[in-house]
Amino acid sequence: MSNKEVCYHIPVMLNECMEGLAIKPDGVYVDVTFGGGGHSKEILSRLGEKGTLYGFDQDADAENNIPEDDRFVFVRSNFRYLSNFMRFHGETEIDGLLADLGVSSHHFDDKDRGFSFRFQGMLDMRMNTRAGKTAADILNTYTEEALSTLFYLYGELKNSRKLASVIVKARETKPLETTDEFLALITPYIGKDKEKKMLAQVFQALRIEVNDEMRALREMLQQAMRLLKPGGRLVVMTYHSLEDRLVKNFFKSGNFEGTISQDFFGNIQSPFRLINNKVITPSSEEVEVNPRSRSAKLRIAEKL
Repeated sequence: MSNKEVCYHIPVMLNECMEGLAIKPDGVYVDVTFGGGGHSKEILSRLGEKGTLYGFDQDADAENNIPEDDRFVFVRSNFRYLSNFMRFHGETEIDGLLADLGVSSHHFDDKDRGFSFRFQGMLDMRMNTRAGKTAADILNTYTEEALSTLFYLYGELKNSRKLASVIVKARETKPLETTDEFLALITPYIGKDKEKKMLAQVFQALRIEVNDEMRALREMLQQAMRLLKPGGRLVVMTYHSLEDRLVKNFFKSGNFEGTISQDFFGNIQSPFRLINNKVITPSSEEVEVNPRSRSAKLRIAEKL
């Protein structure tokens, strides 16, 4: 890897994200998923001299992509600490926030990180390799019930109980440490006709649990709602149904259950105005050039 890796994946729906942010040249913006810096670079190109962009990322690799720009501030942190760092930097309000929740191709292609079943590597899956439990820790210490629950909730796997039982029995002989060991154990219980899809679901479930992704997303969205100025934009791109359902409910109602409140006259009470009533998906041309975008869904809301 070069010392200054410009971008480790093509930014998804770049133009749609920029249109959604409706960038003001002197505004304060946050890219909570800095990653390869592709979206941030485009935001900076639309900011004036007085504009500011904060980029959050807990992955040390992302620091190779920090632009040399006085208007950019890099925050080495999980986005769940958004409010703390905005307060630290003296920002009480922001004009817009972008979150691209997908895992980059950089992570999937790094065999040492264990994100993909395509490569042999350690069962790690941590976005922040400096702290936290690994996928191996989870597989070797969680109870059978806890494993079954996470495969069912985060992987939407119907055979979650069987997978959990097999894992718990196998680890009594030898702890699971590598992706190869894990695949050899669970593949016989995965349907051959949907093998790649189901393995992806298993790895997704573990990654979500390792990085506490769903709870972190909830915390970030609640903080973003409080930080946004009236008229500020919240632009969120999701890649699986769990994330999308949560974001959709939050944008619609201001809560994660999607519970609608109405005033005396029957008007829906929500902290947001939906910019796109129908979810935005990538064009067929973009999917052809950038397959990573295939499952992306973009939602945009404006703070009232």
